[in-house]
Amino acid sequence: MSEHVTDPATQAFVAHRGLLFTVAYEMLGSAADAEDVLQETWLRWGGVDLEQVRDQRAYLVRITTRQALNRLRTLKRRKEAYVGPWLPEPVLTAPDVADDVELAESVSMALMLVLETLSPTERAVFVLREVFGVDYEEIAAAVDKSSAAVRQIAHRARRHVDARRPREAVSASRTRTVLESFQRAVETGDLQGLMDVLAPEVVLLSDGGGIKQAARRPVVGVDKVARFVIGGSGKAAGTFSTHPATVNGNPALLFRVHGEIDGVMAVRVEGDRIAGLYYVRNPEKLTRIGSETRLTVR
Repeated sequence: MSEHVTDPATQAFVAHRGLLFTVAYEMLGSAADAEDVLQETWLRWGGVDLEQVRDQRAYLVRITTRQALNRLRTLKRRKEAYVGPWLPEPVLTAPDVADDVELAESVSMALMLVLETLSPTERAVFVLREVFGVDYEEIAAAVDKSSAAVRQIAHRARRHVDARRPREAVSASRTRTVLESFQRAVETGDLQGLMDVLAPEVVLLSDGGGIKQAARRPVVGVDKVARFVIGGSGKAAGTFSTHPATVNGNPALLFRVHGEIDGVMAVRVEGDRIAGLYYVRNPEKLTRIGSETRLTVR
């Protein structure tokens, strides 16, 4: 869209586009589907009488939420037929996203997977309330529930997420330090060095989508995970390299073969060790790694 557009509806949509994408992405875990939701939101927004809209931001969030809820039902069927573990679609983000601790946690692979265990309505309510601070009355309008029902759903969803989210908040700097040790071990093929940086009960999930080779089931335990990672890097055909990046607001690694993106590795750190590894190789999920995606709660 042109930067010089004067149409009020277009101006409002462009002004809030980053927020709307973030709402849709947190609800869906898919950047591609979030973009589709934004297109649907734009089409519906174009038919709205702006003189009847008191709060344009809230109205746009409401439209986006409803479209994302509709899309969630389609995604559920798609995920049921998915080959191997399903992981959220990673997005390259600016390093300063990590400065917003709450936003960075909410879009982390670890928490996005927790959100997958909620019902569509629970997920919408949790995201709107806990991440974006939307009031109960506005959420009620977005999900077609009463305010009282939304409060109950929010309480239930929060309790569910709190029981499954990472036990401690780890700073980006500490995660980066641990990830550097992991990177050195992978690049040098240092099996023992890799085992030293992994937690005893570490879990690795790899998503190839049936297109790229990946483990069909979670890999559990320091020995199995370390050998899987070292073995996989050793089998890489061509020039293999790793590069630090900020993905979903958190430190991560990009894996390249012959200079081309082959995968993204996100981590969950507990203490000074990696407790969770999330490896996305499905090429259909790597399209947002070439350039930064703006995520914002404003």
